[in-house]
Amino acid sequence: MRPRRPVARRPADAFHAVKAVGLTLAGVESATRYDGSPLLKVGGAFMAGLARHPSAEPGTLVVRADLEERDYLLDEASETYYVTDYYQRYPVVLVRLSQIDRETLRDVLSMSWRLTLAKTRRSP
Repeated sequence: MRPRRPVARRPADAFHAVKAVGLTLAGVESATRYDGSPLLKVGGAFMAGLARHPSAEPGTLVVRADLEERDYLLDEASETYYVTDYYQRYPVVLVRLSQIDRETLRDVLSMSWRLTLAKTRRSP
């Protein structure tokens, strides 16, 4: 078994890896939030971005997750996934990029991509 190599060791590197993996998914585009922070979108809708709320730890990614999947991730890997009171009300999960490898990052981004794609297809 090979050692687990985190996606990023420093917050400055964090989104570079997210962007590299995310842009391999169909229809994903890189964008900038109103505050200048980077994010990924699908069909104009938010898919993933660095957490900007003060309740989140530095180097944290926010991705879409349905509530059942979020509960599973929180139970199975609380060292990697978490949610703060602020984010609790949204269908998202927070991801510590220092605790996730590239393969798992792809899985998480794929989950968020599927949910975002479904949302854009439901919108008028």
